[in-house]
Amino acid sequence: MPEVHGNTAGIRDSQLAELAALYDCPFEWNEFAPRGLLEELARHSCALNREIAVYVSRDGDVMDVTVGVTDSVPLMDLRLRRNSRRLSCVRCIHTHPGGSARLSDVDVAALRSMMLDSMCAVGVDGEGRVTGVSAAFLTEKEKGVPGVELTDIYPLRRLPQEAWMQEILLSDQRVLQGEDLPGDEQPERAVLVGIDTEKSLDELAALAESAGAQVVGRFFQKRPKADTATFVGSGKAQQLQLDAQALEADLVIFDDELTGAQTRNLEELIGVKVIDRTTLILDIFAQRAQSGEGKLQVQLAQLKYRSSRLIGQGLILSRLGGGIGTRGPGESKLEIDRRRIREQITALKRELDQLQRQRQLRRKSREKNAVPIVALVGYTNTGKSTLLNKITGAGVYAENKLFATLDAVSRRVELPDGGEFLLVDTVGFISKLPHDLVEAFKSTLEEAALADLLVIVSDASSPDLMFQHRVVEEVLGQIGADVQPRIDVLNKCDLWEQADEAQISLLPGAMHISARSGQGLEALYAAIAREIRKSEQKMTLLVPFARHGVINELRQKGRVLEEQYEDAGTRVTVMLPREAAGQIAARYGELLREGAPEA
Repeated sequence: MPEVHGNTAGIRDSQLAELAALYDCPFEWNEFAPRGLLEELARHSCALNREIAVYVSRDGDVMDVTVGVTDSVPLMDLRLRRNSRRLSCVRCIHTHPGGSARLSDVDVAALRSMMLDSMCAVGVDGEGRVTGVSAAFLTEKEKGVPGVELTDIYPLRRLPQEAWMQEILLSDQRVLQGEDLPGDEQPERAVLVGIDTEKSLDELAALAESAGAQVVGRFFQKRPKADTATFVGSGKAQQLQLDAQALEADLVIFDDELTGAQTRNLEELIGVKVIDRTTLILDIFAQRAQSGEGKLQVQLAQLKYRSSRLIGQGLILSRLGGGIGTRGPGESKLEIDRRRIREQITALKRELDQLQRQRQLRRKSREKNAVPIVALVGYTNTGKSTLLNKITGAGVYAENKLFATLDAVSRRVELPDGGEFLLVDTVGFISKLPHDLVEAFKSTLEEAALADLLVIVSDASSPDLMFQHRVVEEVLGQIGADVQPRIDVLNKCDLWEQADEAQISLLPGAMHISARSGQGLEALYAAIAREIRKSEQKMTLLVPFARHGVINELRQKGRVLEEQYEDAGTRVTVMLPREAAGQIAARYGELLREGAPEA
């Protein structure tokens, strides 16, 4: 027996069987809604005091029967057309217990978001009789949004069956005529849901906008822990279903990780694509990765994260229009079985290992040339890339968006008192940073772990300054980058009128700069130079003229401060990294005059 969906609790088996019989209702080729079908819907709707919806294909086949509550019914997205810009080839006919046949705002929103052939409302009185029938059809798009044409309310005996079927064909043509140009594609409309804090939801909104979505609604529900089935509880999920339809949302984004079962249950209840915070962050990384290694790292993280959640990817995998949550490996790769995914992961790890070995060779070259490494680290969107551009003229992409840049960039910088260092811009951190992403980007994050000095960049204008700073400290601890010397920097000091002065004082000793205007950068140069010098050893050697090659080695390993020619040879004063100083002392101890490294 075909299944009746929705709120079937308390309905007798015999009545469920009668509702299931609606699947076999015959339609004539020019018939919008047979009179017998509407009368049966009205009778059952009155007896149950619940809305009932049926979905009918353009060929006249009943595809679904769903029962709701008194004043609402879950509206399913049952597309038959693969092109999401065209009509779905499905019309929805549903009842309104209480007598009104007028379509609600939720009905109209569902018509648009699901691109239905038509939305039809059937008024039902207390005796189970049809009080009237109305319908709505889509018209030409304006600014990417289809218009809606509402009909009058007709009595059952005068229903314009053939005219409404013709209206569906006209609607299909009008929607196509008004179709947007490829460059005018509208952003996905997102509803945000969280149970943590409002601040965390604010950050989720910034992430969604950074991914290209338009946030049209947000719902916060303080809970001690997430519901195992639907994260927010079935009652809240049903409310979300109605709100998402009324807001014409394309997707719902949750502020925490969802299990595969939670994702599947929520998509079934809400009827639109559901993703979580981790999927959103991975999607942003998929958009922003520019280097081959960055793309491989994102692909690895996405496959590892989704491999355990394949059972919950219903609407994400089935929607052919793509969108947030579907970028990166692609839908076809996510639909393969776990064995194939493991093969993909193994192949990606092999490629990344090869790239990591190449990076280690470059590191050894830097170490051989004694170039100190200074890493810019910090929360996302604190101005690290802007600071790198200001100091080095690198021209790295920088925008006021979360994760505006992703791939690590390094540039050489001359010190005011001579010498140089390598300045590395690393990927920004964020709260609830996905574990799979940390693992996949471990090779890139090693730039921070192996740096000689960390410059921790914080946004002084952010009301969440200390929270963000704590997150950075936690991530640095995760990657083993919590032992190096560091300089705390409060960026965006030109926006301090928006900041809490008491909050800024919680980072005593932090340097105040503006990466945009250059304010405070000279002091930052000097502080970096001082810290680098702390890791160096000053040595003086008397090198005989016959051993001039030693001087060339000193120049390669360090920074020559002074050369004086004497009768016995050249007296050379050089600044060397402590490790290199130990090597020189061991090899040329007989030439050493002063500055021998301590044991």
